[in-house]
Amino acid sequence: MSEIERIDSLRAKHAALDDRLKSESQRPLPNEDEIHRLKREKLRIKDEIVRLSDHPAQSAVA
Repeated sequence: MSEIERIDSLRAKHAALDDRLKSESQRPLPNEDEIHRLKREKLRIKDEIVRLSDHPAQSAVA
């Protein structure tokens, strides 16, 4: 998987987590533990996207 494909995959996962987070938040009794877990996972993915975007693979330069 190329770096661009990896970033695209992570963006799709990030968007899916955002949808799940919105859905959980709108429930009459949202599960706060699940909301926190989804937020942590979303942030972890966002950090990886930023890391990959800021530091292109050395093989792409060569």
